[in-house]
Amino acid sequence: MSSNQNNVYVLGVGMCKFLKPRLTRFYTEMAFEAGVKAMLDAGVTYDDVQAGIGCFCVGDTCRAQRCFYQFGMTGIPMYNTNNACATGSTGLNMARNFVKGGIHDCVLVIGFEQMQPGPLGGNVTGAPKMPNSGDLRIKMLSETHGLKQAPPNPQQFGNAGVEYMEKYGATARDFAEIARVSHEHSSRNPYAQFQDVYTLEQIEQSPMIYYPITKLQCSPTSDGAGAAVIVSQKFLDARPELKAHAVLMAGQSLATDTPEHYNRSAMSLVGYDMTGRAAKAALNEAKVSIDDVKVVELHDCFSTNELITLEGLGLCEKGKAHHLVRNGDITYGGRVVVNPSGGLISKGHPLGATGLAQCAELTWQLRGWANNGRLVKDIDVALQHNLGLGGCVVITVYKRADGKKNTDIPIDEATIAKRSGLGYNPATAARYITRAQAETVMSKKAPCAFATDNTIDLIEARL
Repeated sequence: MSSNQNNVYVLGVGMCKFLKPRLTRFYTEMAFEAGVKAMLDAGVTYDDVQAGIGCFCVGDTCRAQRCFYQFGMTGIPMYNTNNACATGSTGLNMARNFVKGGIHDCVLVIGFEQMQPGPLGGNVTGAPKMPNSGDLRIKMLSETHGLKQAPPNPQQFGNAGVEYMEKYGATARDFAEIARVSHEHSSRNPYAQFQDVYTLEQIEQSPMIYYPITKLQCSPTSDGAGAAVIVSQKFLDARPELKAHAVLMAGQSLATDTPEHYNRSAMSLVGYDMTGRAAKAALNEAKVSIDDVKVVELHDCFSTNELITLEGLGLCEKGKAHHLVRNGDITYGGRVVVNPSGGLISKGHPLGATGLAQCAELTWQLRGWANNGRLVKDIDVALQHNLGLGGCVVITVYKRADGKKNTDIPIDEATIAKRSGLGYNPATAARYITRAQAETVMSKKAPCAFATDNTIDLIEARL
């Protein structure tokens, strides 16, 4: 057996544009669009898919089946995942384990979310009366900082930012600069919920949510979907024409909290420690150093989390993350480009879709497709960080499968349009799918028009 026989690849990715949560599109339609795009990108049909994983946090059970049945009812095993904001990457982790373990050769992962407007969790006025995944965190928050009349998540991440300020000399302006960079990056991402560019002063002067976090430093609630086709070496070897298309999942680690979580540190309470452990494990498996990483999709649910995570990932010395920010080292021309997609702050944060959206962006970056001014040049490795309080973090290290840099061989738009299966470059244009594209990948063995319902009609009406 060759040494690469257990390799796992991202062969196809797809997304729909992230939207404000106003029920303008239902989750079934968004998931269908993302899944069709991912299968077209991978050059597979639903009959090739051996297992399905649906990733979502909001809603009733078996929503994965409700979405996947639209492609056909082939009887494959199907899983529903919910791991807070790391739900999408948890689905990727499951798929990679299935493939690496020889259980399946082709797995379709779709993350989707239909959210309600407003902050997650509402306002905290006291400890929850019934046990839930966050009650002990809220209890610790109450004991260490007291409960304020503000949503719980900004309180937790705001306190973590203040702790970093007090320990190392960061300022509120450092966090605002992080948000400024994220918003500027998003102006070139066609899938981003927001594409507006703001000055540092505008970000600082937006409404204060919880010190030091202002409104423009918070990720919004969103509707959206993303998808990925994960395949084995054996599957890829049978399709040699797709090898230049594949991205290797070179290292990955899913970690949860240790007792450090409740050590009364606000930074530990929001996942700083488990991020560090997971990053070391994923980088070690991928046989790369953090110094090799020049592009990162990082879980910036709040600007404060990005700053402490820069340190947690090892991108700087302890206590020096704010110097990265001040030196321009988190954007183009600096040490590392963080969130070329615009991140959660500006791209949006439909919980179950976020990990898949990060995967799509890094896949496009490594292929060299994000060529509309947001491409990070001369890279062959990328890192994804997806965090969920409660808690879970998934770190994934991706590599080009051919060992080349993403700009070694320039790819023209006509070639990208053909390889994507869509007739255009999906990294630089967010378009609806057509009926013909959908029918190309839907099951021929077990089609079910009743399960597809009117989804294609709804999408077609938007064209």
